Amino acid sequence: MPLSLDQKLAILSDAAKYDASCASSGTARRDSRDGKGLGSTEGSGICHAYAPDGRCISLLKILMTNFCIYDCSYCVNRVSSNVQRARFSVEEVVTLTLEFYRRNYIEGLFLSSGIIRSPDATMADMVRIAKILRVDHQFRGYIHLKTIPDAAPELIEQAGLYADRISMNVELPTDAGVAAYAPEKDPAQIRRAMAGVRLRREVASEPSHTGRLPRRFAPAGQSTQMIVGADASNDATILGTANRLYSSYHLKRVYYSAFSPIPDSSVALPLIRPPLQREHRLYQADWLIRFYGFDLDEITGATQDGNLDLDLDPKLAWALANRGLFPVDVNRAGRELLLRVPGFGTKTVSRILSTRRHRSLRYEDLARLGAGMKKARAFVTASGWSPGTLTDSAELRVRFAPPAEQLVLF
Repeated sequence: MPLSLDQKLAILSDAAKYDASCASSGTARRDSRDGKGLGSTEGSGICHAYAPDGRCISLLKILMTNFCIYDCSYCVNRVSSNVQRARFSVEEVVTLTLEFYRRNYIEGLFLSSGIIRSPDATMADMVRIAKILRVDHQFRGYIHLKTIPDAAPELIEQAGLYADRISMNVELPTDAGVAAYAPEKDPAQIRRAMAGVRLRREVASEPSHTGRLPRRFAPAGQSTQMIVGADASNDATILGTANRLYSSYHLKRVYYSAFSPIPDSSVALPLIRPPLQREHRLYQADWLIRFYGFDLDEITGATQDGNLDLDLDPKLAWALANRGLFPVDVNRAGRELLLRVPGFGTKTVSRILSTRRHRSLRYEDLARLGAGMKKARAFVTASGWSPGTLTDSAELRVRFAPPAEQLVLF
């Protein structure tokens, strides 16, 4: 018996929840306030993603189909998995996107898919969806397409002409992991496809000899997703791979997707580490490396096994391991050292540097400037404030570690 559109939506929106690379920041501004077209890339709005500036982005996040010819061990939609299958037609995805937008449910589309028939056939259908929305319906909202590395380069290029952001999964942190758990996928081909996107974006940013820019290409850039916990890679390896991806392909974001055992999975967790907590710490460490000036070795060197401390955020764990650098005088220290104070964010540090040009900062001022003083108080001095022996206290870690939990036996 054929599935209804509602039934397909229930299956394929649920199947899309494993796709983490979903954010709509960084694209060009487009809207329909001039009376032409439909949709907008701006504003805040059945998936909620968050831009780096904190805006909440509402996207229709679906798979075109959860049928797949591949048998990746960690994927719930692999060909050998016993899950209910469904498939949208091109027209159904277009209709859903437009109707959801008109009802003010969403402001854009995030579209991924299992591989049906072939990578080229699947990618061609996804491109058709984006093209129909853009050309036939003048849809100016946000579109993110999860592209297929094995598809023909010209199809990936067409995807970038209609989508704001495109992405493709590197799957796992190491080539050995991909070979073990997704042998039908080729890490070298994935990297070639990502390099092609980077090159095409660079070309699109350069004016021609006439001074005109070429047609825009994925203005919000490209991103990737990495499964963590499905193989034995430690956090140092994961973050090292992410750093190479950022520098090699100018990615906007590497998304870490925590692996948890799924029905009929042949993958067992090699590390007994809470998957969602680990994912959270990886995002925090990623942020410190990209925006706070930390080196990978500094972040992962606090433990002997190369894994992040799950009880403490990475900056706090680093500060506790390097107490000789503290306390920091907030009225004298440079920006680089202030950024390493637990509880200080980039905006707080900028406010400190601006305010102290005019007057000396007191403890009370730091809280007003946005500092998290519960963490910072042990690591800073200010006018009228010194942590005394607190910085070197043997019990300092205990103050920050989560409280012990009583185990339940029955």
